[in-house]
Amino acid sequence: MSSTYGEKIKISVFGESHGNGIGVVIDGLPSGVKIDMDSVLLQMARRAPGKDKTATPRKESDIPKVLSGMLNDTLTGAPLCAVIENTNTRSGDYSNLLTCPRPGHSDYTAFVKYNGANDIRGGGHFSGRITAPIVFAGSICRQILEKEGIKIAAHISSIGPVKDKLFDPVKIDDTLVAKLNSSSFALIDNSVEGKMREVVESARMNRDSVGGTIECAVTGIKAGIGEPMFDGVEGVIAKAVFGVPAIKAIEFGKGFELSEMLGSQSNDPFEYDGDRVVTKTNNCGGILGGITNGMPVIFRTAVKPTPSISQKQMTVDLQKKENTEIEIHGRHDPCIVPRAVPVIEAVTAIAIVNLM
Repeated sequence: MSSTYGEKIKISVFGESHGNGIGVVIDGLPSGVKIDMDSVLLQMARRAPGKDKTATPRKESDIPKVLSGMLNDTLTGAPLCAVIENTNTRSGDYSNLLTCPRPGHSDYTAFVKYNGANDIRGGGHFSGRITAPIVFAGSICRQILEKEGIKIAAHISSIGPVKDKLFDPVKIDDTLVAKLNSSSFALIDNSVEGKMREVVESARMNRDSVGGTIECAVTGIKAGIGEPMFDGVEGVIAKAVFGVPAIKAIEFGKGFELSEMLGSQSNDPFEYDGDRVVTKTNNCGGILGGITNGMPVIFRTAVKPTPSISQKQMTVDLQKKENTEIEIHGRHDPCIVPRAVPVIEAVTAIAIVNLM
């Protein structure tokens, strides 16, 4: 099992949802960088469970304990290792999953790949719980990028049928970035929050779940970053994003909408803004030929509904080799989209740091 990402700055995630703890080791960080730990804890809190009706009631403080690589809140250059203790587990809720895999989950595929030896409790290493150390790593990488003038922000672009406004693809104000970076229910247009919460509550009351989309933007990134072919910006970001559980699709710029356009409509005309070359539109999402063009890098990603729902579902009994029904117990998010926003920001920061 490999849970490692990156070449220049490499992260390795470890732990299981109901194990003693989860954590991350980060190799390749520069020395001498002062880290604002209050800012790190803010990002951890945005992702943490148990604080909102849209999330699982499982309460975890998610306070990372730094074991190495930092002294007086300054990076030493040694591998940075942080551990987050699991304190609120109910493993008995998962006892019936050892032989009856949950529809929509990794239970069956992991059972086959690891010969039934995988930790099934809370989803084990496949759980969204594992995104907590990813947010820690991303928070460190984000602060490194901010020293270079690069900022990252994401928001809930939709939950079910309810949509938020999208980023202005050409100019994204720093005030909006700061607002989104500190929000636990990140929206550009806050007036849609009530309707989104109604959709989530309806799913919860029906013992169901709902998905949505997240839009992410990178501002302040210069032209010329990235490589053609297999190390293009889209590919590097996509690999990191697909490491987040429940992500099923990604599109950059206008994405699939480009397939319905003419070339005269999709092309972004160039112009000078002082000495800087910019584009009048940003249908390409700030990337051409796998290389940044200096405009904001913008993408959207699809988050599927939480597969753990309380309704009875059809499955199989792997021990008896027969069809059966399953009723899932435990504490699960009726919608994981709000908590996934800081996770998408985090993996984007990790990806961009590696591109730099």
